[in-house]
Amino acid sequence: MTITSTISFPALGTTATLVVTDEAALAGALAVLRAELDAIDLAASRFRCDSELSAINRANGQPVRTSELFLDAVEAGLRAARITDGRVDPTVGQAMQVIGYDRDFSAIEATGPALRVEVRPVPGWQTVRVNRASSTVQVPASVQLDLGATAKALCADRAAHAAAAATGVGVLVSLGGDIAVAGAGPEEGWIVRVADDHAAPPEAGGPTYSVRSGGLATSSTSVRRWERGGRIVHHLVDPSTGAPASEHWRTVTVAAGSCLDANIASCAAIILGPAAPGWLQARDLPARLIDPAGSVTTVGGWPAEPVPPAT
Repeated sequence: MTITSTISFPALGTTATLVVTDEAALAGALAVLRAELDAIDLAASRFRCDSELSAINRANGQPVRTSELFLDAVEAGLRAARITDGRVDPTVGQAMQVIGYDRDFSAIEATGPALRVEVRPVPGWQTVRVNRASSTVQVPASVQLDLGATAKALCADRAAHAAAAATGVGVLVSLGGDIAVAGAGPEEGWIVRVADDHAAPPEAGGPTYSVRSGGLATSSTSVRRWERGGRIVHHLVDPSTGAPASEHWRTVTVAAGSCLDANIASCAAIILGPAAPGWLQARDLPARLIDPAGSVTTVGGWPAEPVPPAT
């Protein structure tokens, strides 16, 4: 079994974990990861007044010149919307504020008064204009962007590949449980545990799987949730209503060729509800879906659930 070295630390409102196949490369890989985290936070954070995303959201409909990274992040969000028929949409920013997700999650009160929400579709990804020639992004004055559904996964992919290229070793990057791997990994693959909450302690249990390439992402309605007026609210907004998605699935985990694609699919599956297994199967995406009662559904060749030992 390959001996790996690991480090974890807070980042992007969650936990960043870096694993390398050679301890001597840990410091170099960590420097690359921190640089990528700082860059995506400055580009795409909804909670920083100095971020490029905030500049777009307060531009009152005018085009704003941005960095190449921000252009990549916006185009990743637009691609997510296009391939999911708008089920993962970057124009949910206003809807996120309305449901109370208007600051870093750690600062959101667990309980509060009832929300007054007018249920209506979000403006739609087609309203966003990206001009590569002028390096500008433009949205109507009424549109607020939120790249939270894709920017973190994009960062995991970029960091894993950049760190592997810089150090020449196998690298795993996990950002809040969204995992990207690059380089020559362990002979047995990267062994990862799947759980509703990436921060759950080892004793909480959960099946483990071997990841050899690409990425793995988990979306869940059971972690980032709060209460308003006695009603549970969570962070996964259905763009067709502007309200939190119905909780047909508690957790969805998807494996794909990249962490970004896995994250897009897992988010879309939560929004799709009962149609998710067929949607994932049609795209040959291995996935594990758990309903609120804990019943597990697997599709796309996802490994069978381990059989509990006889008592």
